[in-house]
Order: sequence, then C-alpha cells, then structure tokens
Amino acid sequence: MNEALAAKLKYLHLGELLTHWDDYLKLAGDQRFSHGRLLTHVVEELYHVKRERLRELRLRKAHIPEPWVIETFPFARQPKLNEKKIMALYDSLTKLTFKTQSQNIVWLGGTGVGKSGLATSFLIHAINQDYSGRYVLFAELLAQFYRSCADHSEAKLLSKYLSYDCLLIDEIGYVEVEAVQVGLFFTLMHKRHRKKPTLLTSNLGFSEWGSFLKNAHLTAALIDRLTENSHVINMKQCVSLRPKLSPES
Repeated sequence: MNEALAAKLKYLHLGELLTHWDDYLKLAGDQRFSHGRLLTHVVEELYHVKRERLRELRLRKAHIPEPWVIETFPFARQPKLNEKKIMALYDSLTKLTFKTQSQNIVWLGGTGVGKSGLATSFLIHAINQDYSGRYVLFAELLAQFYRSCADHSEAKLLSKYLSYDCLLIDEIGYVEVEAVQVGLFFTLMHKRHRKKPTLLTSNLGFSEWGSFLKNAHLTAALIDRLTENSHVINMKQCVSLRPKLSPES
C-alpha cells in the first residue's frame, strides 16, 4: 500500500482496514473472491469489529462491578425460583420489546439470594442489544443526589440518569433517605416510567419501603407506578448463595 492511500484510510478512520489490508488481498486471492464479494466481506468485518468495540465501551460506561451473565446463574441451587419464568422473561427482552414496552423488573428477597446477579445479567443483555445502560447502588445514587443539592446540579444529574436506555438501581432499602433525596428518587422513577426500563433490587418488600423512604404519599405513588408497569420477581423464599466459612474443627 502506498503512503497516500494509507493516509486517506487514516483520515477516514478506517484503521482496521489499513491494518488488515494485505490480509484482505491475500484472502481475496486465495478464495478467488469477486470484487463485490471482497467488498461485502470487508464491510461486514468492519461492521462487526466496530459493533464489538462499541459494546465493550458501553459495558465500561455502565460501571458494572461484577459481569454476571444469565448462563452462569446457579438455578439448581435455588429450587424455589422459577427458572422457566425467568428465562422466558429474559428471552422476551428483544430489541423490539425493549423499545416498545419499557417495563421495569423488580427483584425482592433476602441478602445473597442472587438478586444483583440476575439484575446485572438483564442489564448486560440490554447492553449487548445496542442499548446504553448504567449500574448504580442505591446508596451511591442517594449520595450523588445529596451532592447535587449542594452545588445545585440536580437537573443535570437527573438528566444523566434519564438518558440511559436501561438503568439498574441495586440494593434499595439498606440506607435511610433524606426528604430531598426521596423527592429526587421519585422524580427519576416518575420520568422514566413507561419511557425507559428500570431494574431494581431490594431486600425489603414493597410494604416495608416506607420505613426508609419516610414519605407515605411518595412511597405509595412510587409503588403504584412500579406495580402497574413492572415484572416483580419474589425471591423471599430463596436461600443465600454466599459460601459459609467452615466451622473450626
């Protein structure tokens, strides 16, 4: 390849084509590709490479702490969990249904039963289908709300979390919430309602959310929206999957 052509490929941001130029020419010669077939092959290769890079970028931006996927979830250790129902819901979240239905999914259950793992696998599933996503702990979200009030950036922060196609808020219920944080949390959920899906996990049942939100009216309004447009997965009868330390002999 001459320097002028290489410079033009760089200008067009076709670095992948520049890197594999000789490989493509060799492949075309070995396989006796027609001009059309070679061009089709090159375009498809570049397309898949770019899609994979963008997928990896979305995963990094999602701040997922543990990349759990549905294929590794130990359903055999959770006989009280309806695997068929979970997998049917997972498989139903195609690009079309994700875009048109915008339904939430809420996992309720004790500590260590696998709520976060399942929710994360659904978030990754959305990201793999070209959607943007974000993982955030409820406690961290509250901390961000608190800081935004101090510097009057609440609107900017809400806009950020409203922009994600799929949002996972993990471990709701472990911390108490100030009145201003309750208001911002409700605003976030209200504005995402029926527009973009939100994934939620909580160690408390809906009837107990008032104990930490401390606002009966907003709690009732929030739960009304969640139950009206959400799949609720009850894991209260499930057992903890976390390993226990062996007793000393």
